[in-house]
Amino acid sequence: MERPGSLAAAEQQDDIADLAKGGRTNFFGFLLRLVARIPFLFIAGRLYGPTELGRFALAILVLEFAAQLATLGLKRGLAQQLSRNERPHVHIVWDALLIAGCASAIAAAILAALPQLMFPNSKINGLEQLMPLIIFAIAWSDVSLAALAYRHNVAATVRARAIIEPWTISIAAFGFYFYSQRDGLILAYALSMVAALAASLYPFIRAYGLPRGWHPEPRPLFAIARRNMPLAAADAIEWGTRNVDRFILGLFFPPATVGIYWVAQQIVTLPQKLKTSFDPILGPVITQNLEAGNKAAVAAQVRQVGFWIIAAQAGIALSLSIPGEAVMGLAGPEFVGGTAALAFLLLAEVVAATAVVSESALIYIARHRNLMISLATISLQVALSFAFILGARALGLPLAVQAVGPAVALPVALGFASIAKARLLSKLLGAPVSGWRWALIWAAAAAAVVGFIAIQVPEWLELTVGVPLILLSYGLVIWYKGFTPEDRVLFKLGGSGPAPLASER
Repeated sequence: MERPGSLAAAEQQDDIADLAKGGRTNFFGFLLRLVARIPFLFIAGRLYGPTELGRFALAILVLEFAAQLATLGLKRGLAQQLSRNERPHVHIVWDALLIAGCASAIAAAILAALPQLMFPNSKINGLEQLMPLIIFAIAWSDVSLAALAYRHNVAATVRARAIIEPWTISIAAFGFYFYSQRDGLILAYALSMVAALAASLYPFIRAYGLPRGWHPEPRPLFAIARRNMPLAAADAIEWGTRNVDRFILGLFFPPATVGIYWVAQQIVTLPQKLKTSFDPILGPVITQNLEAGNKAAVAAQVRQVGFWIIAAQAGIALSLSIPGEAVMGLAGPEFVGGTAALAFLLLAEVVAATAVVSESALIYIARHRNLMISLATISLQVALSFAFILGARALGLPLAVQAVGPAVALPVALGFASIAKARLLSKLLGAPVSGWRWALIWAAAAAAVVGFIAIQVPEWLELTVGVPLILLSYGLVIWYKGFTPEDRVLFKLGGSGPAPLASER
């Protein structure tokens, strides 16, 4: 008879294998996003310019925030509902869609009545009042993909978010430019969200089916929404930390400045997706181990995924920030002024990795304390953003320097969140959860040396040769100095199961 300890070890190995499989799929998705995002930034920057980009950026800021609230935390909370509830899963997921639909209707009605919230610095011509309908597409797509991820179908997320959505907005942005330079980007965005919804619902219905015998009951639905309020608030705050800086810029600077900053943000969303795309596969694994009372396994999973994400994001950050002027210049010469903001935003994603991975477990075992830390984080970020902008303005520094203030505030605030959330989770689990390893320093040093050489050549060589060489030099050091056999499970496409879990460092 197999010993209980052996069974537990085997289960942990299976969990790490599932996480690695999801990580491989999402890394492939990252590469697809990278390929698809470049033409959109080129088209948006070169055809529409920074002013129209700024108007567009503020509009989708409000729409995506409303959609974030409309999901009521179900993007991550759905896994817990499915793992704990004895009702048929098909009924639970359709309950979730109904809840998200009701919340979307409320949000859409408010924005349709007050379209100035989406377009504070431009005129309303009537078409903008239909834009809030996009909230339904965003919220339903998020919930559908979360339900699919519970069954470890991450490929659906890659198809919807990394292929269909970005390529649709790129092609549509080019086509709609000839219809309306003023509204082309917004129309392209709407079309891309509808396409992503269709790509999400099709595999969702195939996996779960139609809700036969389903009878929605208002009281349980309200109970689910009420239970998810702390989680929904935490999700909204997490989203807000990545976007409130854009809103603050809109208060102090003209639309063109917002547009330049938004391009930097869009480049940063590429490594950001590496982190958030682990949530769907990490959530179910964590909830299942928590239900079994296996805290050690949860800590091991957080450490493992945390290192994977930090290592990947640090390499990407270095490869995009060292040749930052060439990267920003893809959108047009007027966007090069956003290079400093790009560097700080990329740094923020590396710093934030520990906080986000820790939160993947905290939302299930300490959701209120996690929420308090998140509130403190965004409060610190807003306060520092105002302080940096007003301080730079008082010193008479150039407009471009003032506009970097929110980007500088972000890594400081997220560094606080990473320390606070990792310490809290480590205390609750009784085991270390940090994914930090000193090999990251050696890899970054190697990449910096190669990057210094790369920026001495013409820009087209920086991008086509320099960026891959920076990634290669970084990756080689991480592979030989930082990766252990269990880390290499992430790159294992077949064979005999995963390697043993890492010992605690």
